Formats: sequence, structure tokens, C-alpha cells
Amino acid sequence: MHEMGIASSVLDAVRVEAGRYPGSHPSRVGVRVGEWSGVDRESLQFCFEALVTGTDLAGLLLSIDYRERRNRCGRCSEEFAVRNYETRCPQCGSDFTTAIGGTELDIAFVELEE
Repeated sequence: MHEMGIASSVLDAVRVEAGRYPGSHPSRVGVRVGEWSGVDRESLQFCFEALVTGTDLAGLLLSIDYRERRNRCGRCSEEFAVRNYETRCPQCGSDFTTAIGGTELDIAFVELEE
């Protein structure tokens, strides 16, 4: 379950960020998770909650911003959501499309309170 490692890395980053502001306490962290990132959102949430329980970060909330898979057409520049693995451009029918979203896995924000 790589979600445990991801949750642990998120908490490490939160601690580093909070350390930059003495006297602050993190209240919420947001992560962007793409549809094709290979991360199960429910497992990530579960692991995160298990790791913060009983620690100095108890009560820290995790917000997950789910990003669907999106492609851009190399012929007409149309941007579109990929559904049912169909990557052909819905505008011009071209097969020449490139992924531009849906693979994200990053920290979007850390909210700190004094």
C-alpha cells in the first residue's frame, strides 16, 4: 500500500512548512491527486488519519482535490476530459493527443494557525 508512504511524506512536508513559522500549528493540508496517479483516495485518507492519530498533528485535516484525466489535441488544440480511455480528439477526430492532466500528485497548500 504505497498510500501509507505518500501520507507519511505529506506529513513530513507539513512539519517542515510549520517549522518555518514558529508558534504555528498546521490545521489542514491539501493534495492534488490525478485520476491516473495510481493513488486510491480512500486509502490515502485512511492512512493519513491513522498516521496523525495520537501525534502532535492530531486533528490535522486532509483535503483531496481529485483531478480527472485531460488531454490536448496536437492538431486543433482542443482540451478535453478522457472518458473510457478514449484519447481521440472529440473536436477533430485526431489520434495525436497528449496528456495535460490527471497524473498530478502534489501538495496544493498547508493551512497554519497561530
